Amino acid sequence: MLLLLVALAAAGTVVLSVGVSPWWWCAAGILLALTVLGVWDLCQTRHSVLRNYPLLGHLRYLMETLRPELQQYFIERNYDGRPYDRDVRSIVYERAKGVEAEEPFGTERDVYADRHEFLVQSMRPVEPPRQAPTARVGGPDCKRPYDMALLNVSAMSFGALSSNAILALNKGAALGGFAQDTGEGGLSEYHLRHGGDLVWEIGTGYFGCRTADGGFDEREFADKAALPEVKCVSLKLSQGAKPGIGGVLPGAKVNAEIAAARDVPEGETVISPPYHRVFSTPRELVLFLARMREAAGDKPTGFKLCVGSRRQFLAVCKAMLAEGVTPDFIVVDGSEGGTGAAPLEFADHIGMPLTEGLMTVHNALVGAGLRDRIRIGASGKVATGTDIVKRLLQGADYTNAARAMMFAVGCIQAQRCHTNTCPVGVTTQDPRRVRALDVADKAERVHRLQRATVAAATKIMGAMGVHAPDELEPGMLMRRTDPTTVLSYAELYEWLAPGVLLGEPPAAWDPDWVAADPDAF
Repeated sequence: MLLLLVALAAAGTVVLSVGVSPWWWCAAGILLALTVLGVWDLCQTRHSVLRNYPLLGHLRYLMETLRPELQQYFIERNYDGRPYDRDVRSIVYERAKGVEAEEPFGTERDVYADRHEFLVQSMRPVEPPRQAPTARVGGPDCKRPYDMALLNVSAMSFGALSSNAILALNKGAALGGFAQDTGEGGLSEYHLRHGGDLVWEIGTGYFGCRTADGGFDEREFADKAALPEVKCVSLKLSQGAKPGIGGVLPGAKVNAEIAAARDVPEGETVISPPYHRVFSTPRELVLFLARMREAAGDKPTGFKLCVGSRRQFLAVCKAMLAEGVTPDFIVVDGSEGGTGAAPLEFADHIGMPLTEGLMTVHNALVGAGLRDRIRIGASGKVATGTDIVKRLLQGADYTNAARAMMFAVGCIQAQRCHTNTCPVGVTTQDPRRVRALDVADKAERVHRLQRATVAAATKIMGAMGVHAPDELEPGMLMRRTDPTTVLSYAELYEWLAPGVLLGEPPAAWDPDWVAADPDAF
């Protein structure tokens, strides 16, 4: 609208310049220049804001140039209303652009106040590997294992994200050889078009493999799981964004394509139940995972959860032991993560943060003698190489990122994800707004971000004297607990020995292990 008004004003001043007074050429020149700039904004592909808001969008970049702090406060607020770490966001943006951020004049941060955790460097660092490490996902019952990258695209559904955002993420994954989790919103053509590796996630709504009454359609699941792009299948128990409740997709965003991908009616609000209909006990859960793996043609099969109760997870471990069935992977989603809208009290007060949840799952599997059969993924505000290394130290084999990947495709944290009016075309189904997100440009940004972040992780490991992730140990991560005390994670937390829960469980674990019931959550 603004560009149209400027163009009409430019035409009017040209007429006045010719017919009334040459002095009007001063205004005409300015307005014509603005018109040309606005047309360029519409045609360029690098900045989604300018494509959706020609001329007006330049105010954002002016604000960014004049005062980054204003941009942080007014534009790029976190989804729960709190500022996201500006240093982390800057690293993500710069890496997505292909520029490695450097600190030109030291640091102004208070080391004692800010760096409450730090990694231990070695006096004998090593060269990082030429090829980025991967994690082989696939236990003894899996016939088609998959090599998972250290950093992958975390679960974000088509419907929550636009078609162009999904295309950009998938094309970036194809370029970089890493995986994209589809989220629970079904398997769409946009996930398949560029041939990127997929982890197909099945949630409580069974979208994409759903019967008319909302149950699990095994035949449809098997047909789609057989697609070559689908490398793994994942059952979502819960997520860090909203642990304990199902997701909601407003009816305004449920167009014909989304309805087809999810097997739901067009235009109606889609609510995911908080629980699964296909199982109600730990034993039924592990047996259903075995059923999923068989239907998927023995591809890697696992589940995702935000950990709530250690006792309940130990009950799942007991069910695995009793039935001789183990998933190929478990993704631990921290409660601090989440790109989806959630009630504030759920986001702030329910579910374990990633550090506690990850170490709980790792130690439970080690203590039950199951860790060597199961790979662990970690997701929850993973954005930098340091984040990757910390999570590997705490028990993960690989990591997933959602928020950082959204930054790479152009998210400016406008907090309008649920309104269908995202200004940069990332979380909207409005065709005009979606058009602003250029797939080719943003796919390269996703690729560059993943590659640079993994490279940073391997460099950090090299500085720590580590050649590969399996050489990392909890003693290499330190935490300042007060102004005069620094302890390592090996000292702060209890790390179980393999199989110890099957013999004499440690005192801190014994009550939960004894109470854990494979036939009841």
